[in-house]
Amino acid sequence: MSAPHATPNAIRFADRLSQVETSAIRELFKLLGQPGIISLAGGFPDAALFDVEGIRAASERALSTDPAAALQYGATEGYQPLREQLAALMAGKGVQGLAPEQLIVTTGSQQALDLIGKTLISPGDKVIVEGPTFLATIQCFRLYGAQLITAPIDADGVDVQRLEALIAEHRPKFVYLVPSFGNPSGALLSLERRRRVLELALRTQTPIVEDDPYGDLYFGAAPPPSLLALSAEVAGSRDWLLHCGSLSKVLSPGLRIGWLVAPPELLAKAVMCKQFSDAHTSTFAQATAAQYLQGGRLAAALARVRVVYAERAQALGAALRSELGAAIDFVQPQGGLFIWARLTGAGGACADGQALAQRAVQQGVAFVPGRPFYACDPDLATLRLSFATVDAERIREGVARLARALKAGWEAGRK
Repeated sequence: MSAPHATPNAIRFADRLSQVETSAIRELFKLLGQPGIISLAGGFPDAALFDVEGIRAASERALSTDPAAALQYGATEGYQPLREQLAALMAGKGVQGLAPEQLIVTTGSQQALDLIGKTLISPGDKVIVEGPTFLATIQCFRLYGAQLITAPIDADGVDVQRLEALIAEHRPKFVYLVPSFGNPSGALLSLERRRRVLELALRTQTPIVEDDPYGDLYFGAAPPPSLLALSAEVAGSRDWLLHCGSLSKVLSPGLRIGWLVAPPELLAKAVMCKQFSDAHTSTFAQATAAQYLQGGRLAAALARVRVVYAERAQALGAALRSELGAAIDFVQPQGGLFIWARLTGAGGACADGQALAQRAVQQGVAFVPGRPFYACDPDLATLRLSFATVDAERIREGVARLARALKAGWEAGRK
């Protein structure tokens, strides 16, 4: 007699999966295949702005210069020429004394966050994140059993006084921050607060994870130096600092190139865990990225991207103010890919981001409601709007559709 076929209900999944759910953003993307939808939802860079010619030439140089290294297995820590280029890139941003051996290459900065979770989080450990914060970080840290606690933020980033009180109360395993143009908040941590964060880390001996995928996407003046760069001014603070970098938003997400800077003992543990998961990041992608950075095209590519994103951010902000008026509140971002907004309910308009998102899709425009970006105590009136992949004309049309959705919700509420 043949064995009975197993049913899905017979599979016993890991307990840790009960702590996470499918990304609300990924679920929303399923709706975006509908004809005519204008998407202000995604967090992707605009593929039309990729330096395709530069990347093509870099990949050809990688294959012609050292094809064996580009196509063979490689070191878990990363392709050495790329580590050297990344260290030089960080030096250009004011990071002093960073040797290539003090960073490892990861498969996107998302893997860096996963390695931090694997090496630092035990079930029940407390971790402080911003409220709101990057959705994938919430999911990643919860997967390893973290109890997440949120520190409030404003346009100048995390409230350091409140963060200090939360550290004293909870003694977290670490604190996770996105200081420059955070996803979803767009907030920019001020220079004064950055120094206070480093002083706080040193005084309380609390590791700080700095995630910096958007710092190069500024529209006017450059943001304050990264925490990693500023650590030279606060002696001893680098011992408590982890830095995650990425080429995804500034060069190409398809290359999947990120990196992690951390104290030596933690970096060694991260390398061990990376060996277990993927052995190493694609050597071909690493060799291509190394050749690209060595070729010196990144600065010009970034200059073009900043101009386009600045124009789109301005168009989105102006359209929101014109079409929605007092019904929406937001701070015009100085960089990044997002406007973080809050529905005020003025004039009886809808103040529920989830309800508005559903009506908006019916009107042909999509955005992400704010709830998933909170680890706890979500502000249901919030929403995230991305301007990265939509030109100014379609932005204005998308916001006009959003205004119609808001009006439809107001009229439905009166009935």
